[in-house]
Amino acid sequence: MAEPQFAQGAVDLSALAQQPKNSANEPAAHDAMQLRADNITQLIEASQQQPAVVLIGTTRSDASEALRASLGQLSTEMPGAFVFAYADADAHADVAQMFGVRALPTVVALYQGQPLANFEGEQPKEALVQWIQAIQKAIGREPTEPQGEAAPETPEDPRFAEATEALNRGDFEAAIAVYERILASEPKNTEARQARDNARLLMRLQTQQGEDPIAQANEDPTNLDYAFAAADAEIAQGTPEAGFSRLIALLRNTSGKEKDVIRERLVELFALFEPSDARVLQARADMANALF
Repeated sequence: MAEPQFAQGAVDLSALAQQPKNSANEPAAHDAMQLRADNITQLIEASQQQPAVVLIGTTRSDASEALRASLGQLSTEMPGAFVFAYADADAHADVAQMFGVRALPTVVALYQGQPLANFEGEQPKEALVQWIQAIQKAIGREPTEPQGEAAPETPEDPRFAEATEALNRGDFEAAIAVYERILASEPKNTEARQARDNARLLMRLQTQQGEDPIAQANEDPTNLDYAFAAADAEIAQGTPEAGFSRLIALLRNTSGKEKDVIRERLVELFALFEPSDARVLQARADMANALF
């Protein structure tokens, strides 16, 4: 299994991309993102930066559980090599159907939102390492060598637990309120600010189901509400630079309070990414030019 078997339309991405994102189950380095139909676009977005390895399995299968344990260990031992997600086919048969699963367990690799490779059945850990490294080579990256057991992670701030519960039940407003309380006492808490802004984005995206905000904004480029909705959609699709450019173009042609509103939304969207992200750095420079 040293070379990956490339998938042939194993994933119906057109269906997946229409599902709302949910940030509640962020993939930890030592565990899998718990994949459901309502958070699947989170996985697609994550695959823009690095391969995503999805295990569709069942607790009724020893092979599934063995694969889950091995891939969970490798997500720690091969940091940055892949994002690991697990879908319980018994609890979420719709996800298994989206991935075109014919047998359990099935493992699918995605990159930049597209199916790249897949296999069925159990594989030993050593073969999984070779498979992941082959995927890295296929996308032009240096293979990652497994490391020893990683140092323990910094414990999550217990104040975030309430927000996580709210996100799990789809109550974005309650989650945002939790983050706002943290920021009221700690204005420089970047983790809380990023989580709040991400929850705001998810809440706005939820209202876009069944619509094409990008087409609406293209037809009426001066409409601020349409531009904001289109920028959100472009970020969700993994093309944030398009969303930034859209709002900056609008910024150049507005004045007064509306200019401040656009600037504030841009700053909020920038906060969803690492400050060193080249797309954010360029957009910040463009925004400064548009303002002054």
